[in-house]
Amino acid sequence: MFEKIFKRLAKPVEEGGPMKLIVGLGNPGKQYDQTRHNIGFEVIDGLASQFSIPLNQSKFKGLYGVGFYKGEKVLLLKPLTYMNLSGESIRAVMDYYQIELEDLLVIYDDLDLPVGKIRLRQKGSPGGHNGIKSTVAHLGTQQFNRIRIGIDRPHPGMNIPDYVLGRFRSEEQVLTQDAVKKSVGACEAWLEKPFLQVMNEYNQ
Repeated sequence: MFEKIFKRLAKPVEEGGPMKLIVGLGNPGKQYDQTRHNIGFEVIDGLASQFSIPLNQSKFKGLYGVGFYKGEKVLLLKPLTYMNLSGESIRAVMDYYQIELEDLLVIYDDLDLPVGKIRLRQKGSPGGHNGIKSTVAHLGTQQFNRIRIGIDRPHPGMNIPDYVLGRFRSEEQVLTQDAVKKSVGACEAWLEKPFLQVMNEYNQ
């Protein structure tokens, strides 16, 4: 055990040591900016600004940045694999930086929650979300922290892929931005408190 800890401390600061990994799911490319499926990316952008951690590194099939916030070492990640392969990037980052499962937090859109609502969970099935399916497949477990952000379901007869790749209606945008702010706040709280405590605070 002590040998393992020593090895971690012996690595360069940007590579070793305990670290929290916050991942926002989405699709790369300008055509997907501000779409429902990319709300995880929006939270990462908010965190990058709040934490003053620039997303300036491109590796592990993702765009990411590493920094410190309130004494905690944090890595912010946007997988650039497209949604259905998100787990490849997450697994690669976790392996390289030796990040423990309990130090992972994944943020993504959820059809089963109304727009503006967020829900924190420590485990759960993918529920049809391809990014979470991929994450579960690559981690080998459904037990990891996540923040689900509501995007609501489309009207009957509307194609779900078209809906999630569409943009929020003007009347939804205030609710959406509020959900992003809440999610940023929850991530910030997680750097100071156990995730279960943050869940109890934000799942009102």
